[in-house]
Amino acid sequence: MDGSSHIVCPHCDAINRVPRERLANHDAVGGRCGNCHEALFDRHPVTLETARFERHLEKSDVPLLIDFWAEWCGPCRIMAPEFERAAAVIEPRARLVKVNVDAEPALAQRFQVRSIPTLVLALHGSELARTAGARSAAQLAQWVEAELSRASAHSN
Repeated sequence: MDGSSHIVCPHCDAINRVPRERLANHDAVGGRCGNCHEALFDRHPVTLETARFERHLEKSDVPLLIDFWAEWCGPCRIMAPEFERAAAVIEPRARLVKVNVDAEPALAQRFQVRSIPTLVLALHGSELARTAGARSAAQLAQWVEAELSRASAHSN
């Protein structure tokens, strides 16, 4: 590999090549899209429907932390601001995305979501880890870091 990572823009879905050292610099947060010139990471979760979700899941070299939720779900509503806060801490190590199970039932079925909120960490189409239930921003950041470390240890 050439020392760069593919990042799918959360605004226009263009695929960008970003030097890995830029992703390691949390303050730079990955730069801007070469197509739409918006920030590649803006420290906010991205709401994705199926077509956009597939592009982000398959084409990005950054793992997705997927929050499967629904508007009627009390724990989901409680966790929503925590998930928002977690984006500022976790990005660009992972992209936080939200999938409404009522609007995207096929995605919920594909990932065998049985309860909500369900959090899935995925990369290149494969699930790395999952957990269910509401979490604080700190708990989310800790869980993601532990799971990414575990995945990295298994790949080496």
